[in-house]
Amino acid sequence: MLFDSALIDYDYIMKLIARFSQTEPKKRKMTREQLIGLLASNAKFLDEREELIEYVNTLQEGEGLSEKDIREGFERFKAEKHSRELAAIAQKHGLATDALQGFIDRIMDRMIFDPDALTELLAPLGLGWKARAKKELKLMDDLSPLLRKLAQGKDISGLEVYEQ
Repeated sequence: MLFDSALIDYDYIMKLIARFSQTEPKKRKMTREQLIGLLASNAKFLDEREELIEYVNTLQEGEGLSEKDIREGFERFKAEKHSRELAAIAQKHGLATDALQGFIDRIMDRMIFDPDALTELLAPLGLGWKARAKKELKLMDDLSPLLRKLAQGKDISGLEVYEQ
């Protein structure tokens, strides 16, 4: 029941965004500011609120996008944002982006954090155990929020060790 209402609400928001994008001003009943206000005030979109607002801000009024275009565009927007975040974390910590993506994919596939995989991820840096331990903690400070977001409320076993 709760899942159904969340789905309906998400569908409703996608329809509102599509209406905002309509080419005919007569069909637009909501301004960008009103739409963003609705998103910001709705607790059901807590996990995606910022991304939805960012996405709405990229849209042009009068583009005439369909609801399908809006949904596909939002999914593309989220994927591109995730890629940028991942690349920034990889660069900050001196890691290959594809290696970091593989590490994240293994965690998300099993929903289990593997500390040995973290050690393997950092192995190419050639750090001693003390420096590697510090690097692991710094990396996980940046990576934990991203993993939690990707898990969408599900528990990742073993991740709590790296969270304060």
